[in-house]
Amino acid sequence: MKKSTILHLLGACLLAALAASVSYGAPADTTAPGSAQGFVHTHGEELVDGSGRPLLLKGINLGNWFEVEGYMFDLDKGPQAPHEIEDLTRELLGPAKAEAFWREWRENYITEADMDRIRRDGFNSVRVPLHWKFFDSDNAEGFELVDRLVQWARKDGIYVILDLHCAPGGQTGSNIDDSLGYPWLYSSPEAQEHAVAVWRRIARHYADNPTVLGYDLLNEPLPNWPAYRQFHGDLEPVYRKIAAAIRTVDPNHVLILGGANWDTDFSVFSGPFDPNMMYTLHKYWTPTTDVSVIQPYLDFRSKYHVPIWLGESGENTDDWIRGFRETLNANRVGWAFWTYKRMDTTRSVVTFDQPVHWDEIVAFAKLPTGTAEAEKRAAARPPQADIDAAFADLLTKIRFANERENPGYLQALGLGPGQ
Repeated sequence: MKKSTILHLLGACLLAALAASVSYGAPADTTAPGSAQGFVHTHGEELVDGSGRPLLLKGINLGNWFEVEGYMFDLDKGPQAPHEIEDLTRELLGPAKAEAFWREWRENYITEADMDRIRRDGFNSVRVPLHWKFFDSDNAEGFELVDRLVQWARKDGIYVILDLHCAPGGQTGSNIDDSLGYPWLYSSPEAQEHAVAVWRRIARHYADNPTVLGYDLLNEPLPNWPAYRQFHGDLEPVYRKIAAAIRTVDPNHVLILGGANWDTDFSVFSGPFDPNMMYTLHKYWTPTTDVSVIQPYLDFRSKYHVPIWLGESGENTDDWIRGFRETLNANRVGWAFWTYKRMDTTRSVVTFDQPVHWDEIVAFAKLPTGTAEAEKRAAARPPQADIDAAFADLLTKIRFANERENPGYLQALGLGPGQ
């Protein structure tokens, strides 16, 4: 055989080997999130783009859009879970006006202008917390809103991670999953089948869309409460059941698993059971921001040769956020901080002012509920004109034109206009 032929064959084999080492079966001819081909995927300990190049996520959560939380409305006491806050609005506005209020809320809380700003500030990804009830049919409202978001993200070159924040039955048994106050997901076959159906529907809908990076299967499953340790052994089997259903309709997207104890305990895992899997941790209010905070997760990454990702952190001082972000970057851990928008705070990318008469709403919301308290609530109810004005002004305050950026928060993340 001629020397030139041998060199040609060796070169071809080398190129083929290199392509196989980075693609994991995904098309590798593009890097743009919204391109026709090329999905983000895992490659050993790295997350890589459609061309196999390492991808460090710099993201922000779009909290309080589909899964409202009491503290985000300055409701320190009183309603906290989404259904409790919705009950309050029905009590104050009436059923029809309350439904119209929430539809307008979801329509305007995150807009194309917000996504454009997220891109200008230097983020390359968003994590979208979802409530199962908005994805309970093929034509559900949630698909319309997320489809629109994905189109904006594609235009801006931003990856979208879909997070099931509120799962059927409840994965935490606390206010953040909008459950009945108990994590029924782990012991109710009906709740598990419902969760599987929701994820299969979402995965089928986005199976061919590379702007969607992956699926965060359950947000912060199981608090660090001793009474719920009994469910630790049930968590990975639930993940396996959901993952298997997703893979029947979607072979492309990254599956993301969070540990027990608010996404902090990886000891519940036996190791990856899918070739395109990433693990996520959440960290809030640790006394330090050095590598010791994430060392157990770095060790897990090395042991199983899988990527890890910080799905939530924040709600702290700018100095703390800066220190933690620097630690994450230095150890090649991508991140999505919490959160993009909040009322009356410096601990978010943007903020907006309290609406008029909001102090009256907050004071009323703190009052005990129940039959014995009904007369007191009736006497303390704000005037209807003040109620109507407060919620109408809230819908005005959340609009893009009335938001303002928190430069200190962005600088702590190493981001800002033009980054």
